Amino acid sequence: MKSAGNPLPQVSQNELQAMAYSDPLTGLGNRYRLRDKVRLLAAERAQDPAPFTVCIANLDGFKPINDLFGAEAGDEILCQVAHRLKACIPDGATVTRHDGDEFAFVLPLVFERNGAERIGQMIKDVLSAPYDLGDRNVRLSASFGFAIYPFAGEDFEELLKSAETALYRSKRRGRGQITVYSREIAQEMKRATQLEQALRNAIIADAVDVHFQPIVRIKDGGVVGFEALARWIDADLGFVSPAVFVPVAEERGFIDALSETLLRKAAEAALSWPRELFLSFNLSSAQLMDPGTTDTILSTLARVGLDPYRLELEITETAVMTSADTAQRIITDLRHQGVRISLDDFGTGQSSLGRLRDFTFDKVKIDRAFVSRITTDRASEHIVKAIIAMCEGLDLQVVAEGIETSADADKLKELGCGMGQGYYYGRPADGAATLRYLNDHFREFVTIERV
Repeated sequence: MKSAGNPLPQVSQNELQAMAYSDPLTGLGNRYRLRDKVRLLAAERAQDPAPFTVCIANLDGFKPINDLFGAEAGDEILCQVAHRLKACIPDGATVTRHDGDEFAFVLPLVFERNGAERIGQMIKDVLSAPYDLGDRNVRLSASFGFAIYPFAGEDFEELLKSAETALYRSKRRGRGQITVYSREIAQEMKRATQLEQALRNAIIADAVDVHFQPIVRIKDGGVVGFEALARWIDADLGFVSPAVFVPVAEERGFIDALSETLLRKAAEAALSWPRELFLSFNLSSAQLMDPGTTDTILSTLARVGLDPYRLELEITETAVMTSADTAQRIITDLRHQGVRISLDDFGTGQSSLGRLRDFTFDKVKIDRAFVSRITTDRASEHIVKAIIAMCEGLDLQVVAEGIETSADADKLKELGCGMGQGYYYGRPADGAATLRYLNDHFREFVTIERV
């Protein structure tokens, strides 16, 4: 008896194999195709191991674009990337879609570092041209990790791991970076992983501390607030600079846990200060990309019992521009709750004046690069003077960072700068030392203590 309906189409063995080795979205080969190409090439060169190169490329900033414009637009970009890669790779090379927004290459005729870096630069240039999404164009950069056979590994898994290590190092250095694997880089990444694990453990153990540096009125030296600064001393690693461990927390995705711990500690310390003193706290670029940042900050303040009006958040221009729309919403929501926003490191970004126009800030912090040379470099003096005058016109408060001498302070006072911060007024100190500082420098605090 015959079955009803049309018979199912027959799929040949070759077609099934092609499907198993292909990426359905872009039509490129997939991870299995990459594996077989590498294994075949390694077998061919086993007797006389002439080098060849494996590369992984990752699209920088693809996820925010995918989230903003939708998965359909993201798929269109990936297809355009695949088309460009097929058109530009050298003869004999293979390109595959490796995973998500990552693509991989086998380059049989790339034998050494310089050749790998040249190919990486060429592909990076090709991928940096605008992508057409119909009603808009978007731009992307790409980061690259190269591994050269047999120096970075003699089998597929080892080569792939080396390329991934090189790619990770590229991503750590910023966008559009190219890294060729070496043993030194492997050791560097190993230390970064050890640092990451130690930092995770320190957060769980509540072992990352907060120190406070005074911010004063320049005209009379009176204390008006303190900036909270992260400090970590590990039993094995010793003192680890926040310039080292904060980026690790950002890159490895646990900056929220670190920041929440530090804000809680800082807010608890601020409860013992006179109420008119504010707490200044730094937000990272990762937090300004996270829509949940506002709720996290406000709930932390509520648990501790610190009035949002006493909190001032410092953000950099670079952090603002990483995800401008999300950052704008976060800034607006926090300001509505009474939190003040300060633009940190002013003058070091590419278009700081534009940020003052596009975003609403309460305060500007003049970068120490200008302040440190204010008495010796006429250009720096005029830049600081112009910033102060501009902020006065925009009704923005001004803080000069990095004041280290009385001459610096006197010059800033002469120029009419409202507030200052630096070693001249006080070094960062722990909570107990900060209370002693207040005893010495804040008359009202002494009165409160005696009551």
